[in-house]
Amino acid sequence: MFAVTAFVCCALSACADNDKIITFEQLPAAAQELVQQYQDVANIAYVKLDSELFGDKYEVRFNDGKEFDFEEDGTLRKVDYKLEAVPEALVPEVVRQQISASFPQTFIVEWGKDDWGWKAELNNKLEIKFNRKLEMRGLDD
Repeated sequence: MFAVTAFVCCALSACADNDKIITFEQLPAAAQELVQQYQDVANIAYVKLDSELFGDKYEVRFNDGKEFDFEEDGTLRKVDYKLEAVPEALVPEVVRQQISASFPQTFIVEWGKDDWGWKAELNNKLEIKFNRKLEMRGLDD
């Protein structure tokens, strides 16, 4: 049993810290298109490839701190606009409606996947959790 545990720990640590700086052109095409649609590519600070045990992830960080994270296939995993509103088209309509109805004086500064579904962080630092069906399931402050 100890040998199996030791092997698993070694295998997992071998996969950890496999971050590598890459060029924008090495991103999946879908990710490149989304970034170009919402940000100035000339403002990119870095693009990082994170090779994980269950697939690659990509991070695009901009000089102003904004961040786009993508899955291996280029689908958006998370977008963080820090203090500015995330573009409406990046957040599903049903989520925007729920947030504007419940918190009318706020806007979304971060939108992305979490372990159990999705989450939105608002400009007042309130974090709203959604299930995979995009139904509000809770909040954190």
